[in-house]
Amino acid sequence: MTRTDSGVTAVLDEVTALVPTLRESGAEAERRRWIPDENIELLDKAGVFRLAVPRRFGGLGAPVADQAAVLNQIARGDSATGWVSMIWVSSAWVPSLFPEQAQEEVYAGGSVRVSTGFTPSGSLTAHGGDGGYTLDGSWKWISGSQGADWALLAALLTGPDGTPAPYAALVPLSALTVADDWYASAGTGTGSSTVTAAGVSVPAHRVVPLTDVLAGGEYPFVPFFMAQGAAAYIGMAKGAYERFLERLPGRGITYTSWTDQSLSPLTQVQVAVATNRIEAAEALQERWLRRLQEHADAGTQPDVAERAAARGRAAYAIQLAKEAVDGLFEAAGASVILSDEPLQRFHRDIRGLSLHALFTFTTNQEVHGRAILGLAPDTPFL
Repeated sequence: MTRTDSGVTAVLDEVTALVPTLRESGAEAERRRWIPDENIELLDKAGVFRLAVPRRFGGLGAPVADQAAVLNQIARGDSATGWVSMIWVSSAWVPSLFPEQAQEEVYAGGSVRVSTGFTPSGSLTAHGGDGGYTLDGSWKWISGSQGADWALLAALLTGPDGTPAPYAALVPLSALTVADDWYASAGTGTGSSTVTAAGVSVPAHRVVPLTDVLAGGEYPFVPFFMAQGAAAYIGMAKGAYERFLERLPGRGITYTSWTDQSLSPLTQVQVAVATNRIEAAEALQERWLRRLQEHADAGTQPDVAERAAARGRAAYAIQLAKEAVDGLFEAAGASVILSDEPLQRFHRDIRGLSLHALFTFTTNQEVHGRAILGLAPDTPFL
């Protein structure tokens, strides 16, 4: 897609130039279980965290395809930094669905990092007379919580009839406790820790029904989030592919007559298959990005079938990206398992992060398949 906004083009160019620096930081991110502060500073300076902020608050208000292109480049450099950036950027537009006062608070600086927890594992209790709420609970797997400005957390609020309903609350990260409990074999650098709210006061203007968030605004939330997520996974696959090619010169295949691996027909096939899987994933991605933008430009919303298709196609693109990395990893030789080798990190991270419930391959194909067959989607996450 053609990019006409000079501000977005500048962000993309600067992030692309940062790819080698981000890739070099991967080992440090794993050691500290959180991406280096320098990465955040560099991306902030480049304007990444202004991408989804509305223009009237000093942000770039970039189209979804432009946001995805930037996230793709970040993940191409480092999977953990790409994942965290995807969470922050894909969540940063959600406060625009809240009342004006909440938007002014969140977007005051023109650049913002928002982490999310959409499992309603907390509770909201209404205050006596001021219309505010008290938030209590804990949310696991909150990627980027160690460096976010705000958290968007789902919690149950019991209505007058005694029925609990899910709501979304915007809370400053400074009001929450972040646990040092992120120990994982994949996505190690994402700092996806547990956050806890203990009697946190939340004003009424920062609480809305979760259904309003899922309905979205300019873009529908779930297809938008799926598009951003797929951009990160495809970026990881590109990073792994580039690293595989970097390692080829001078490498042979041990215990065979091949002293130059690139001359082996098997390697040639493996590289071609990986290339075509990545390009197929990008082609799928471009199709739904274009459709999302067409709806946004027309002021319309995708119907249920289109939303289901967005989930199915995004997950299929993620599966293709994962398969590309799997093939490259198997072709890379035993030295690929060394901890200072970026390729093994791409491999572990893309496999581990693809288990995220909203990006799981089979679940999304089921949702898409039900829509194709004229059945109800059987999920509100559309």
